[in-house]
Amino acid sequence: MLEPAYQADVVVVGAGVAGLSAAHRLASAGVTTVVLEAAHGVGGRMATDKVDGFRLDRMGQLLSTAYPDLRHTPGLGHLVLRPFAPGVLLHSDGRHHRAGARTGAGGARGALHAVRALASAPRPSSGSRAPRRPVAVPGRPVSVPRSRTGAPLGTGLDQARLGAALTRLAGTPVERLLARPELPAGQALAARGLPARTVDGFLRPLLAALLCDPELTTSSRCADLALHAFASGRLCLPEGGAEAVPQLLAGTLPPGTVHTGVRVTSISTTSVTTAEHGEIRCRAVLLATGARAAAELLPGLRVPDFHPVTVVHHTTDVPPATGASLLLDADRGGPVAHTAVVSRVDPSRAPAGRTLVSSTVLGPPPGDVDTAVRRHLSRLYGTSTARWETLAVHHTADAVPAMRPPHDLRRPVRLLAGLYVCGDHRDTSTVQGALHSGRRASAAILADLGANGSLHVSEALPTAPRAAEPRAA
Repeated sequence: MLEPAYQADVVVVGAGVAGLSAAHRLASAGVTTVVLEAAHGVGGRMATDKVDGFRLDRMGQLLSTAYPDLRHTPGLGHLVLRPFAPGVLLHSDGRHHRAGARTGAGGARGALHAVRALASAPRPSSGSRAPRRPVAVPGRPVSVPRSRTGAPLGTGLDQARLGAALTRLAGTPVERLLARPELPAGQALAARGLPARTVDGFLRPLLAALLCDPELTTSSRCADLALHAFASGRLCLPEGGAEAVPQLLAGTLPPGTVHTGVRVTSISTTSVTTAEHGEIRCRAVLLATGARAAAELLPGLRVPDFHPVTVVHHTTDVPPATGASLLLDADRGGPVAHTAVVSRVDPSRAPAGRTLVSSTVLGPPPGDVDTAVRRHLSRLYGTSTARWETLAVHHTADAVPAMRPPHDLRRPVRLLAGLYVCGDHRDTSTVQGALHSGRRASAAILADLGANGSLHVSEALPTAPRAAEPRAA
């Protein structure tokens, strides 16, 4: 039973997916939980804007069907994931090439047979003619031929070896991946014996898209986890926009759990002080904001560097002929790291008969980002973008916490008895990392409270506005 002075068992500060997922597990265990969010909506960086019937994600996060916490987090049972076409589409030398699609039948054995067969196959004679490249005509868009398989990845033997490596990776336990020596991801790729063409033509652009780190300074262990998820599942988007994940979590919590528009000014192990409602007493506090906001409430908390992300949304009457594929630029010939006709992946993101193209720029954006992106998209899609309509340009400076080595993938969530912290900055900088961090924090809280049965609130959350001076945590 709660002591009379307590108004909640646990106060969660921040209504992003980490805090909401933790609140779900706490509430399911019978722990009275209050979630406070300074913004006027839930979700944090997983926000979706509505413009003329379009649903436009601010961050453009890529999810994977292999993320375990998307399947096992309470409240996400009705989440619908819309997968991209298998693998990815690479743009290289004016052509599109399909890569990374799992063969399915045969698995690793089939891939290894392909390696052996290609190794013993005769090579083409030196007199063989190379395929002709498309000729660029001034004033006319470059014609991109039909997609073909493998050219940026080296020889057929290289491609078979890559397929075998991805298949083995999908079956490797995560614990073994985390036991590997840790290097920056770019250095680790160079040291693993894969052909340079395969690394630069496929793995670098893929990892840049998955990690939002075009220079691949991320820990190789985090990169291995990202490749493991890619090899084990399908890249996907949540139906209805990124906001669908936090909204599902918030909507299935007990009524009255989440309070938006409440700014927390200080925290301790037994109370939270807000600008709107004064002090709220509790048995434990879970800080679930972004890293920078968390450090403002807890001076001394580590704040990582961040990878900035800019997302540009366009609509056009004539959709590019790439289907539901994620298109990567293997040539790094412009600011766009990856782009997709997302209305082909998730039709709910655009009005009927309209097309939504969303493109992601990593790192500091160029001065006139829309003009630079249009020029690059014209080459990537092989069509003129002059008549495309720009719907929105979203820039997020603190988009993705950097995970440079040495990186602790399981940073402590318990700071003191009664004071906890979670978020993607305590785990991996992905939606999976945020959800998993929330799971770890809720488990620590339940262990410390020893809560198994139902607890009852002794008095309601204050509603009368009362000013409160900030004080040190």
